[in-house]
Amino acid sequence: MRSKQLQLNSKVGLYMRLSKDDERAGESLSIENQRIILTKYAQERGWTITDEYIDDGYSGTNFDRPEVQRLLEDAKTGKIDTIIVKDLSRFGRNYIFVGQYVDYIFPMYNIRFIAISDNVDTANTNSAGMDMMPIMNVFNEWHSANTSKKIRAVAEANAKAGKYRSTHAPYGYVKGTGDKCLPVIDEPAASVVRRIFEMRASGKTYKEIYTILNDEKVPIPAVYLFEKFGITNKKPNKNLWADSILRSILKNPMYLGHLVRLRYTTVSYKNKRRVEREPIVFPNAFEPIITQELWDK
Repeated sequence: MRSKQLQLNSKVGLYMRLSKDDERAGESLSIENQRIILTKYAQERGWTITDEYIDDGYSGTNFDRPEVQRLLEDAKTGKIDTIIVKDLSRFGRNYIFVGQYVDYIFPMYNIRFIAISDNVDTANTNSAGMDMMPIMNVFNEWHSANTSKKIRAVAEANAKAGKYRSTHAPYGYVKGTGDKCLPVIDEPAASVVRRIFEMRASGKTYKEIYTILNDEKVPIPAVYLFEKFGITNKKPNKNLWADSILRSILKNPMYLGHLVRLRYTTVSYKNKRRVEREPIVFPNAFEPIITQELWDK
């Protein structure tokens, strides 16, 4: 009876995911390409596409992604009863979580799960794709671990070579050109940085400083970055100065002109919690925004 119900499922949720690492693979993994494949698959079977769920720029090693969480909630509440992904790695690269959902949680809620490229369909438990699924999940996680190891090795090599490879420079600087891309002072923002240090050195508390900046409607670093480079602000409601922003500026030795790389790392490729590590430092690598005397104060 349950198998028959699964065959008749028609409220489909299409799940798509693309991480920064996946972008290197080119168009074949793009969100648009995934959408074309999933939509065609559902339409050919006459199924109703209820919703799309897209996690763009998220790793598959954890399941704290916003859209995968919405997908799972909709599946549990009955809004959708079939989930389609391009392949198992799009759903996730953590073999424990993928196996938990596919083998236990989805059957509990009578949810059909389909991974097209891997020939996985929980309505057909006797298929070769279903037999191979545990092995494919382990391989997908191995791929993440191996990719993470390579990325860390490249980051370490660039840091030791004195190269600045972050996407953006700290607030007050812009990323320079040339082989090392060392930060270059961005005077409008740099003047705010100097003022923050001067206010703090004069004895003002964090609250007094951010109250002044907010009253004067000075854009926070993220908003300034969005406006300067024309980037879409994904958090338009978070535009006020706060303790955490001031602390990140006042404790950043790069404002002394020191190139400081790899101050933090993650616990592992699965656990993205940031922890401090021994940084790689190149003193006086570029023009400072503040003096050592002001820093010491």
